[in-house]
Amino acid sequence: MRYAFVGLGHRAQMYVDALLGEWSDAGTIAALCDTNRTRMNYYADRIGGQVPCFAPEEFDRVLGLADAVIVTTVDATHATYVCAALDAGRDVVVEKPLTIDADGCAAIAEAAERSTGKLIVTFNYRYSPRNSAVRRLLMDGAIGEVTSVHFEWTLDTIHGADYFRRWHRDRANSGGLLVHKSTHHFDLVNWWLGAAPELVFAQTDLRFYGAENARKRGLADRPERAHGAPGLGTDPFLLDLSADERLSRLYLDAEHEDGYHRDQDVFGDGITIDDNMSVMVRYDNRAVMTYSLHAHAPWEGYRVAFNGTAGRLELDVVERDWTPVHAAIDPSAASRKHATGSSERLTLHRHWSRPEEVPIETGAGGHGGGDRLLLDDVFRGPGTDPLARQAGYRDGIRSVLTGHAANLSASTGTPVHLTDNGTRVR
Repeated sequence: MRYAFVGLGHRAQMYVDALLGEWSDAGTIAALCDTNRTRMNYYADRIGGQVPCFAPEEFDRVLGLADAVIVTTVDATHATYVCAALDAGRDVVVEKPLTIDADGCAAIAEAAERSTGKLIVTFNYRYSPRNSAVRRLLMDGAIGEVTSVHFEWTLDTIHGADYFRRWHRDRANSGGLLVHKSTHHFDLVNWWLGAAPELVFAQTDLRFYGAENARKRGLADRPERAHGAPGLGTDPFLLDLSADERLSRLYLDAEHEDGYHRDQDVFGDGITIDDNMSVMVRYDNRAVMTYSLHAHAPWEGYRVAFNGTAGRLELDVVERDWTPVHAAIDPSAASRKHATGSSERLTLHRHWSRPEEVPIETGAGGHGGGDRLLLDDVFRGPGTDPLARQAGYRDGIRSVLTGHAANLSASTGTPVHLTDNGTRVR
C-alpha cells in the first residue's frame, strides 16, 4: 500500500513511525500534505529519501500517488479530506473525531456509502486491555442487562491544560472537548453496550481557564504566550517549546509560515470551549448514562460503573495520580502517562456474591499495549476479532453526534434527539 499523510502535526508521528518501523511491511509513505512546509520538512527528514510534499490545494495530486490516506489534520477539516479521498476510491484512516458536527457527519456518510474505499476511525481506547476486558464481560452477560452507566473522566493540569493552549481552544476548530476528547468516551460506551444513542441533555461551562476566570482569581498581567515570557520555567501553565527538539521543529520553527502559536496562555482571551461538562444520554436499549468531563483536575484518569440486572461492574483507572509543578512545564511530560503513579482495577459485583477483582493483561507500548493492537488492525487488517474493535464511519458518526448534540443541548437548555440510526441531529 502507498500511504499519503494529510496533516503533519504531532498526531501524525505514531503512524509515520509505525510505517518506518514494525509495520514497514504494510506499505510505504508516498506523499505528505500540510499547510506548513516546515512541518512537512520535519517528517520528510524523519522518513529519509525524497518524499513529495504538497499544499492542501494540491490534494488531487496527493490522491494520485496514494492507495490510502491518513488524515490527522485539524478536526474541522477532516470531512473535506475524508470525502475527497473516499470519492477518489481511496482507503482512509482518520484520527478521532471523525468530524465535528452534523453536516460533516452527513457528508462523510454519503461519501462512504458511494465509495469503493474503506474508512477506519482510530479509536485506540477500544484496544486498551482494560477496556477490552469490560467489553468481554458485558458481552458475556456478567451483570445481565445493563440498565445504567456512570462515567467520570478527569484531565489534569498537564493534559487538560494543553487543550487550552492549542487550536483546540477554538470551538470552530475542534467542536469543543465534548467532540474532540469525549468522542473517545462516547464511542467506548456505544461499543461496550452495543447500542446507539437516542437522546442527549447537557450542561457545560468554562470555570477555570480563560481570561475572565483568571481575573476573578487575581491572575493579572498574563502573557499572550509562553515563549519569551518572564515566567517561563517557573509558571506551571507556561509550556517551554524550546526545551523539546520535536516541538521546536514542528511548531516554534514553523511559526513564520502561518503564525500559529502552540504555547498560548491558558488564561488568555479567545477560548471558546468549556472545561466542565455534564451529560446525560439515553440509548436505544433503554440504558441511561450520566457522564462528566473535568479538564483541570489534580490527577488524571477515569471511573466507569455499569449497573445491570445481575450485578454491577466497576473500572477505576488512575493514569497519573498527581501533577508536580516541574511536570506541568515539561514539554514531554504529557506523553509519560505513568511517570508519577498509575493503577487500574476492574471489579465485578454479582448479586449475593463477594466482589471479584478481574485480572487485566497488559502489553508493551501505549495504552497498555492497545496502540500496537490498533496499528496491527490499521495496517494488517483486523482478522477475526470477537470484540469488533476496529471502528468504521458509523461508529465515528455516533460518537461525534453525541458530543455535537451535547453542545446543542448546553446552548439551548433542551434535550436533543438523535435520529436515523445516529446520523442526524434533530
